[in-house]
Amino acid sequence: MNIPTNLKYTKNHEWVRVEADGTVTVGITDHAQELLGDLVFVELPEIGQELAAEQEAAVVESVKSASDVYAPIAGTVVAVNTQVPDAPETVNQDAYAAWLFRVKPANAADLDALLDAAAYAACAAE
Repeated sequence: MNIPTNLKYTKNHEWVRVEADGTVTVGITDHAQELLGDLVFVELPEIGQELAAEQEAAVVESVKSASDVYAPIAGTVVAVNTQVPDAPETVNQDAYAAWLFRVKPANAADLDALLDAAAYAACAAE
């Protein structure tokens, strides 16, 4: 299982990367894409959308099932990866390169509650 140590994680299998400008990039983990199988559809949030922590923000659909992607923290959507809906297989190819959306955090301290790589590995192994 590929779990980069420079990222934060949620128990719902989202990864989080804090950018230099303070925004937060969100995607699904390698473990999540393995569980889902071949992705065939991705629906992203709207730019400007206000998200609450753990609110449904996006949908990823595979040949097996559909799964919600949750906002790891509260904030405003400031960018979406417009390439992913046209090529959802890119998430299967490299889940950590094929980010889904970026959020400007309502409270940056909320990031402290997210899991580190070791904690996520333990969670994903359950």
